[in-house]
Amino acid sequence: MAFFTYIMASRRNETLDTGSTDDLGLRVSQHWEGAGSNFTAEHGVERLVWFEAHETREAAFRRERQIKKWNRQWKLRLIEEMNPGWRDLVETLSA
Repeated sequence: MAFFTYIMASRRNETLDTGSTDDLGLRVSQHWEGAGSNFTAEHGVERLVWFEAHETREAAFRRERQIKKWNRQWKLRLIEEMNPGWRDLVETLSA
């Protein structure tokens, strides 16, 4: 079983949300539905722009906490390295 750290965005260079989960597809669906937090619903944070897999829940959570402490420029750089076009990576989940 894989665990994930992810970054969702409202659109390029706008609102970001970092999290961790053991079911990335379900978590993305929750963002689309505005479920889970008022913040994501209010800001339209619906686009999966970055993620990485981890072997344990603890590792995914540690990475989430690390990224949440970063300044915005570091987060943007992380996204741009993996996904320079800021496309929604949800289609890569079923591949």
